[in-house]
Amino acid sequence: MTSDTSNAPAASRSGERPASTDEPRPLTGPWRFIPGFGRPTARFVHRWAIALLISNVGIVATGGAVRVTGSGLGCPTWPRCTDESFVPHGELGVHGAIEFGNRMLTWVLIVIAIATWVAVLRFAGSARRDKWLVTLIALGIPFQGVIGGITVLTQLNPWVVALHFLLSMALVSAATVLVYRMRPYPTPVAPESSDSDAPPTATRRLGIYLAWLVYLVTWGTIYLGTVVTGSGPHAGDADAPRNGLDPDNATQLHADAVFALVGLAIAALVYARVFARPQQRSAVVFMLLLLLQGLIGFVQFATDLPVALVIAHMFGSALLLIGATWQLVVAKNTDVSNSGTKKADPLRESA
Repeated sequence: MTSDTSNAPAASRSGERPASTDEPRPLTGPWRFIPGFGRPTARFVHRWAIALLISNVGIVATGGAVRVTGSGLGCPTWPRCTDESFVPHGELGVHGAIEFGNRMLTWVLIVIAIATWVAVLRFAGSARRDKWLVTLIALGIPFQGVIGGITVLTQLNPWVVALHFLLSMALVSAATVLVYRMRPYPTPVAPESSDSDAPPTATRRLGIYLAWLVYLVTWGTIYLGTVVTGSGPHAGDADAPRNGLDPDNATQLHADAVFALVGLAIAALVYARVFARPQQRSAVVFMLLLLLQGLIGFVQFATDLPVALVIAHMFGSALLLIGATWQLVVAKNTDVSNSGTKKADPLRESA
């Protein structure tokens, strides 16, 4: 693909974006006819990254709606809806319409992913890792669609369904990193604490370790949530198999993971407050999301898993992973300095 970034200075080994050039490059190639894509600005690219994240979260929520409405086999085969047709017919009823609608939303997601991919690759301020990241996300979406097709062909095997959900969550996490890396704002800088006996590097390292623990335990909690779902009543179809585990035991294990996550989230929040780290805000947001998600989970369990609350809980899982991912990237990309606030990269400013 022709790119107008070919003359841009190479990114440094640390992965930072190249310094800006003094003169704008001439617009070349067919992209110059599409507004914004000829010479993408930082804000333009950032907005596409946000759109990619939102669409990935949206497909998680609609996938949950397919499952809890029993529409998982509304289209009984794949890649066609039936053996004779790519679209559902009247005999499949509302379940066929719901499942087919979710399949069509995947194409919307693919279009957004392609647009984001083009914007990132053509943006002069993109580092190599940004281009690799957006490429992996773009390739992951059709791969995720294939896994979705396998879930249908296996008659909604609960372990394959869980894999389908987890891959969607991986795309959500990756898109969150992309949004952070393409943001047109300064990188936060933590002032060196004068009243702390701990070296600044050790203090920063502690925050990174806590953020990694929160992130990994969040993933573990989400996985155990899929195990609970695989043992419960929402199979996606009346005849779909279950994983054979006792729902009460699976739920208790999931709850134990949530309690562990709450403890780690409190530790990360206390750390950020005591050492005045830039991840204070992300730690507070994550804590609030975790409490809300726990409340939804408790209420849905106590009320026999109503459809609306199950969908809200799946949506909350995506938001929770976004919060954990954001907290991690802030912790990893914050420097300790006495210089106050770093200036934004000139390439991050909109033209």
